[in-house]
Formats: sequence, structure tokens, C-alpha cells
Amino acid sequence: MIVKNDKQTAAEAAIDYIKDGMIVGLGSGSTVNYMIEALAERIQREGLSIQTIPASKKSEQLATELGVPLTSFSEYKRVDIAIDGADEVDSDFQLLKGGGGSLVREKLIAAAADYFVVIVDQSKLVRQLGAFPLPVEVVPFAWKVTEQHIQQLGCRTSRRYQGDHVFVSDNGNYIIDCSFEQITEPSELHQQLKTLTGVVDTGLFLNMADEVIAAEHGKLHIRKCKQ
Repeated sequence: MIVKNDKQTAAEAAIDYIKDGMIVGLGSGSTVNYMIEALAERIQREGLSIQTIPASKKSEQLATELGVPLTSFSEYKRVDIAIDGADEVDSDFQLLKGGGGSLVREKLIAAAADYFVVIVDQSKLVRQLGAFPLPVEVVPFAWKVTEQHIQQLGCRTSRRYQGDHVFVSDNGNYIIDCSFEQITEPSELHQQLKTLTGVVDTGLFLNMADEVIAAEHGKLHIRKCKQ
């Protein structure tokens, strides 16, 4: 008997939302990897006809390896459904994302989606955002100046590394991880960060989720975020 972890349970539940003919936005990260694997199995088993737009090169590579059809925003301007994970989901269904460094493309896909489903294990559900450092994507030019401006908003910062090398996003940018500890006003903070020259976007995904699928000890907890 194969024992599934909670990430896998949530990911596989989301596959049922995908219907024949849909354009599907694929997020990025370990939970999404389970979803892509399950989606590939369903395509093979049922002959499901879909197209997908991945949010990262890693998701694109996995989808390609597993035979999941790919398309792009050059062909389609909207997606029917986007499915992605999150690093934190608060009690108001606001999201903190970007732990994998693909926050800008993830947000573009989520914004283009008619329906955005978030898949997480129960540990990602929090009362308030901020325990997980907030990723902020910045352009490399004068990044240190941008970082100093970010620090003035009351956080400790560090430029992200991958091993011994500076992490570079799929967009060619840096990620500044910002430790606020608690984010009491996520909308205000997002706007303050976005006004800083050099900031591309933040990992705050606000009022974007339509549904959250959380798994705990193999049981699903499904929450509709919008009426």
C-alpha cells in the first residue's frame, strides 16, 4: 500500500477540477510537482485534451518529460484554471508565495486565470502572514540600493543564494527575502514595496485565491475564498 503525504493528497484532489479542453496554469514547487505527475497520469489514462502554461522552467521541464502539452501566453491570453502552492495562507485567504523563486510568473498566471486553486498541506495555514520571509523580486542593477529602501519598511533582508551562487530568477532578477515576522497589513505593505524603484513584484498574492485545498493526515479541507 502506497502512503501519500499531504502535499500529494491536496495536489491529486485538484486534478479533478481540470476538464477536457481547458487551458491550465501550472504553478511551481514541490506540491505542484505532484500535481503535474497526477495530471500526466490522467492524460495517459483518459486521453484528456488540455494545454498548460507553466510558471517556471522547472515546471516546464517536468511537464515536458511527462508528456503534458504546453502552450504560452503568445497563444492564449487567459487560462481557465491555475493551480499552485503557497508558503503561507492566512485566515483571510491571503497568500505569501515565492519560496521557490518563481513569484512573478506565478502571479501573472494566477491573475490571468478564471479560477485559481491553491493546494497546500495544513502546516501552511496560518493566522497571520510573515513567519515565512517575504520574497521580493528586484532587478539586479543597483539591487543594494533597492534592498536598503526595503529595509526602511522595517524588515531584515538577505539576497537569496542557491548553494554558493546568487539565485537568479527565470526572469534574470534577484530575490530579496524579507523577514517582517508579522505582516499585519499585507495590502499596505505590498503597495509600499511596489512603489520602490527596482522592485519587480512581491510574494504577496492578495484577493487572488478562489479556493484553497488543504490536506491534513490524508483528509481534505476545502475552502471557498470568494462568494
